[in-house]
Amino acid sequence: MTGALPTVELMTTQLKVAVVTGATQGLGLALVEGLAARLTPADTVYLTGRDPDRITAAVEAMPGGGARVRGELLDVAQPEAAGRLAAQLRERHGGADIVVNNAVMRVGPDDDPRAIVDAYTQVNNFGTTRVLRAFAPLLRTDGRLIVVASSFGTLRHLAPVLHDRFADLSSLDEVDKQVEAWRDAVRDGTARSGPWPGFVNIPSKIGQVAAVRALAAQRHDEDTRRGILLTAVCPGMINTPSSAMWWDVSSAPTPAQAAVPLLELALGPVNPDHYGQLVRHGHVLPWV
Repeated sequence: MTGALPTVELMTTQLKVAVVTGATQGLGLALVEGLAARLTPADTVYLTGRDPDRITAAVEAMPGGGARVRGELLDVAQPEAAGRLAAQLRERHGGADIVVNNAVMRVGPDDDPRAIVDAYTQVNNFGTTRVLRAFAPLLRTDGRLIVVASSFGTLRHLAPVLHDRFADLSSLDEVDKQVEAWRDAVRDGTARSGPWPGFVNIPSKIGQVAAVRALAAQRHDEDTRRGILLTAVCPGMINTPSSAMWWDVSSAPTPAQAAVPLLELALGPVNPDHYGQLVRHGHVLPWV
């Protein structure tokens, strides 16, 4: 990142611990760099990913200064991985202050949804609910738990006949069951002849936002009392090679630029209206 860093009013608790998943490239890497630059040398930012070599290279390429950046292996597609890292952080630090779930499996225009949907949901959806289950109990007072999603993650992108699948789910288990049903329909081909959209990113992102909403419904009162923010965020279009497979992103923000609003959510004062919602550039996107 270059140039002067925007001023962000930091949370008051000292000795921060931050975790970013999917952080070896793109937005995740920019978030780690931004957090490290804005936090203090007493703080720790965990840069996580599923490839040890890429983790090492990313940590070594950090510009230095600010918080310590520590690399950790975390493949959210593995059922026990998020819980294992959360347990390690509890032992080392007693909790966590900022968790950003950014891990994502990209899909290209030439990919057959039936061939990739298993791996895709393991990362994007079940990976999200694993991170939420593992790290939500770890949050300290004034903590932040942020899921990177998309503006596609609203019910307006889904046929009305399907709204009830995700509209009022009250637990992460219920969200997983609905994602499983959609995944199975994609895998066996029945989704093609039904009302499901052909672009797998849409139901997947809706599932991510539904997971945030379901957990927020359970935790709202206690989180409000403790100043904790649980939210989904849409970073908008980003100039990355994966986005360029679908759209013209030549004028889109760089990952470092797109990271700034997320850093404000992670480090700035809590807006109660953002709790349990999908937020883009500080504004709540309507669920329906």
